[in-house]
Amino acid sequence: MPLVYDIMKKIGKIFERGECSVLQEFLAELRKTKVLEPEKEAALWQRAAAGDMEAHHLLMISYQPLVFKLAMGFHLDEPQTMELIQEGTVGLLEAAENFNHSRGVAFSLFAAHRIKGSMIDFLKKNSAAGHLSLEKELDNGLTLSQMLAAEAATPTEVAERHMLEHQVASAMARLPFKEQAVLRGIFVEDRSAQAVADGLNVSLGHVYRLQKRGVRRVRGMLSRFMHELKG
Repeated sequence: MPLVYDIMKKIGKIFERGECSVLQEFLAELRKTKVLEPEKEAALWQRAAAGDMEAHHLLMISYQPLVFKLAMGFHLDEPQTMELIQEGTVGLLEAAENFNHSRGVAFSLFAAHRIKGSMIDFLKKNSAAGHLSLEKELDNGLTLSQMLAAEAATPTEVAERHMLEHQVASAMARLPFKEQAVLRGIFVEDRSAQAVADGLNVSLGHVYRLQKRGVRRVRGMLSRFMHELKG
């Protein structure tokens, strides 16, 4: 898997330069990643499934912002966050190996569990080896052990989550292209509204209007499902 070495090498070079904020520099690199249009992404998955490594590489690079977002959710210090990003990248690659693009489920939803699982496994191993304290208070007021416990879910909760993710993916797939791109960019890839606007070549105000319309449509499509789930 040449991609994982490319990403690890990039992270390693940033570390070696010893600059004031490795994390900020890595984030600057991520901001250069362009949002893939749904049609282009679907075509890349078809090519990747046929063994096209260039297509696979482009897909994995485009999902690095998702790895970054999930790593930041643990509120660890900078070196540990960068280690989580590396572990999450491995999880991303594993998710891609098991992803079936023909099922119509968004890869971001499918991959998030594997990425986060890789990060959690890494944290638990480091804790067992004495390299990390699970009881150290993080900047969000919680301990790491509390954060890990919050990530755990019962089989029923996992099944419900998968059902909801499938419904959300199906609802988003029915949105007009630009509404899909805006919701995915803001809520899945954690991009700023301005970055999404630049990627779509539209104004910031138009992005906000697309976001509002897209959220309203998705809520409408999910209302019956959520009612049945609560019942």
